[in-house]
Amino acid sequence: MPIINSIASWWMKKRMHQIELFMKYPFDVQNEWLRKLVDSAEFTEWGRMHNFEGIRNYEQFKKNIPLQDYESLKPYIDRIRKGEQNVLWHSDIKWFAKSSGTTSDKSKFIPVSEESLDNCHYNGGRDMIAIHCSLNPETQLFTGKNLALAGSLVTDHHNGYESQNGDLSAIVINNLPVWAEFFRAPDMSIALMDKWDEKLEKIAEATINENMVSLAGVPSWMLLIMKKVLERSGKRSIAEVWPNLEVYFHGGVNFNPYREQFKTIFDKPDLSYLELYNATEGFFGIQDQRNSDELLLMLDYGIFYEFIPVDSIAGSGDDPTTLSLDEVEVDTNYELVITTNAGLWRYRLGDTVKFTSLYPFRFKITGRTKHFINAFGEEVIVENADKALAIACDKSGAQIREYTAAPVYMKDDESGAHEWLIEFEKEPERLDYFTEMLDNALKSINSDYEAKRYQNLALKLPLVKSLPQGTFYKWLESKNKLGGQHKVPRLSNDRKYMEEILQLVSL
Repeated sequence: MPIINSIASWWMKKRMHQIELFMKYPFDVQNEWLRKLVDSAEFTEWGRMHNFEGIRNYEQFKKNIPLQDYESLKPYIDRIRKGEQNVLWHSDIKWFAKSSGTTSDKSKFIPVSEESLDNCHYNGGRDMIAIHCSLNPETQLFTGKNLALAGSLVTDHHNGYESQNGDLSAIVINNLPVWAEFFRAPDMSIALMDKWDEKLEKIAEATINENMVSLAGVPSWMLLIMKKVLERSGKRSIAEVWPNLEVYFHGGVNFNPYREQFKTIFDKPDLSYLELYNATEGFFGIQDQRNSDELLLMLDYGIFYEFIPVDSIAGSGDDPTTLSLDEVEVDTNYELVITTNAGLWRYRLGDTVKFTSLYPFRFKITGRTKHFINAFGEEVIVENADKALAIACDKSGAQIREYTAAPVYMKDDESGAHEWLIEFEKEPERLDYFTEMLDNALKSINSDYEAKRYQNLALKLPLVKSLPQGTFYKWLESKNKLGGQHKVPRLSNDRKYMEEILQLVSL
């Protein structure tokens, strides 16, 4: 094992020279990828429709292809799911990563090509290890195993065509090379289980006696696993169970609310925490410095980036200003637009970022263009909330004047929750029934919320509080935000507004 560790660590560190190249020549790398993507899809239906043959530079690229979102690409993706190929991308698409839905759908199905799996998602996994090895020259990462959380997969059949859909993590793990199994636990039969209550138990049972050296996964689910491991082992901390644990790779949600809980449960001061920006649509950033909340923009994964200044979005309709990498500035909030080697063309991701440096390009994730809650990986957006509340009102006879919602984070052995503060125009006869209907509606609308609510493991039933009429008016008044242009924030990913409003109620 020491020999394997030395060879593997050396091989990973070699990758750092390639990372340094794109850090040194970012615009050349991005322009090269733009040419590759356009050339690869020139003879697809999409390429012919948008005259890819005539695209020679970024300006022509912008002129020929309008900005897209999931709704605009959905008709093409639906056709690919039914077996049509060479539509958005030239190679066959047989995997679809399932993500939280849009206004009209419970789930999005993001196409995953062989190229995006290999060049983007696998390279992201390789690079997070390479960066850890570079930051920790004495690493023993290849003397033990990695625990990476994964979802499950479903096989679809359409007119003789077979495809798979499920969590991106499940697609990645299900297609790993055979040798990779040597460095991960638990085995595939457990990793891809769909019943999370059984899965948590089996993961804890299967890994408790392994030499785990790294962990990777969304904090809310990883915290549940760690508690199961301690419960089953009878140990006080994870350091006692896995003394050689080196690093926790985390992403998907804001880590700050979980940081102290992990430090307590790990009880391992020298443990490294490495943040990732790995969305369903692609792997975009990796923390490459110690004790930093900045992420390095990964430029050679088969993704071409564009950026919309957030301040320019209002009133711009479907055609806001878009900038290439060489046009961005520090300390400006940008909406991220991506073109990928899986056929997402000028795709508005909805995430917002702010660059902290340009050489190299490092950034922070600042949020989303829409209000949302994503404290546990549930990705509830305002459209989900409005629709679910309308259903709950219809079933309970209630009417709502104003509302806001925010997360309640996991604490000790309690699951998290969403707390809703509602000013009713007409109160429901039973608030508990209204709450149940709201919860059921959210589960029917948003598959990620439904998954996190499974068996109350990550999320328990929402906490709904009825507020006295005029509460939100008083809060806006206290913020000097009375007037038509000021609105109550419907969803927040932290509890700042929630606590301010609750404080007003308690006065």
